[in-house]
Order: sequence, then C-alpha cells, then structure tokens
Amino acid sequence: MADELSVTRNDEAGRYEIHVGDELGGFMEFRPASGDRTELPHTEVDPAFKGRGLGSTLASEALSDLARRGDTIIPSCPFVAHYLSEHDVPGLSVDQPEQGDTDAAGGGDRS
Repeated sequence: MADELSVTRNDEAGRYEIHVGDELGGFMEFRPASGDRTELPHTEVDPAFKGRGLGSTLASEALSDLARRGDTIIPSCPFVAHYLSEHDVPGLSVDQPEQGDTDAAGGGDRS
C-alpha cells in the first residue's frame, strides 16, 4: 500500500509542506511581496523521496490554494517556473520576476 500524500500550508514557517504518511517529504517556501503578491523563492524535496512526483504534487496543491486565495504569485523558484510552463492552474495570477530575481544557486528542485 502506498503512503498517503498530504499538502498543508504552514503559515508560521512560511511554506507549503508535503507529507508522505507522517514524514515531511518536501516544502515550497512563500513570502509576502507588495500588495496581494506572494513570492515563491524555493522548493525542496527530501532526496529519500526523489522520483515519486512529490514536487509536482506539492506545486499543484500549493498553486491551487494560492489561486483560491486570490494571490498573484511571483515564481522566482526555477522549479515553480518550470512547472507553470507545463501546467495550467485555473484562476492563478502570475507576475513574472524581474530579470535577475531568480536564485539559480538555491532556487528549486525538479522532482
């Protein structure tokens, strides 16, 4: 039987978290930007869970929640930007980061 996946918003830590059963499998950081904008600077999946699609599940759930909240996102994390290039998230407003705003060294994790 496969472990159950769940995605939750942790406002205190400023991130969405994906759990595999009771274990933290990864997270997507968020932080407020000007107005109703939310920056998504970093996504990380625990190497123990690589190759199981946790990053995509996390992105799908987190971005859908942000769309329901009416937030405009700034996808400065390369993983989130890549996810958005391949997937439509109904109702999501995206404001592309300014040139040079993405963090290539710690920006994302493609899972």
